[in-house]
Amino acid sequence: MTAGPVRAYIGLGANLGDGAATLRAVLDELRATPGLQNLQASPFYRSAPVDAGGPDFTNAVAGVDTTLAPLDLLDALQALELRHGRQRPYRNAPRTLDLDLLIHGESQCDGGRLTLPHPRLHLRAFVLLPLRDLAPGLRVRGESLDHWLAQIRGQAIERLPG
Repeated sequence: MTAGPVRAYIGLGANLGDGAATLRAVLDELRATPGLQNLQASPFYRSAPVDAGGPDFTNAVAGVDTTLAPLDLLDALQALELRHGRQRPYRNAPRTLDLDLLIHGESQCDGGRLTLPHPRLHLRAFVLLPLRDLAPGLRVRGESLDHWLAQIRGQAIERLPG
């Protein structure tokens, strides 16, 4: 446990099965997870896979206040992935659910099981757009989210209705 709640951001994605239904279910499960509170979810987006094959992804970002330490939160996220049938047959394989811990307060770590902030979050429109919906003033690597979005204009992504 950390000293007090910190704001964490979690990337959600799925490109096997009904991705939107899976993300809705996982958001409910996150709301019920001990140590997480005040969950906010971005709108859902559809994006083409980046550095991977398979169908388009349904993506979102959740912001939560958490008293869980980074690795404890990672364990909770991986348990949810397993519960939803996540398999890892090879790097960037299509998946029923992908949960990435993007940011955990001011935590910084590099290597082992976890790197914070997430090392590629500034390179992915499917993370940056929903993250901007929740925290438009957030800065990553010292730059605004809009700065990073301008660097990756060519990535195929669309906001889903609803």
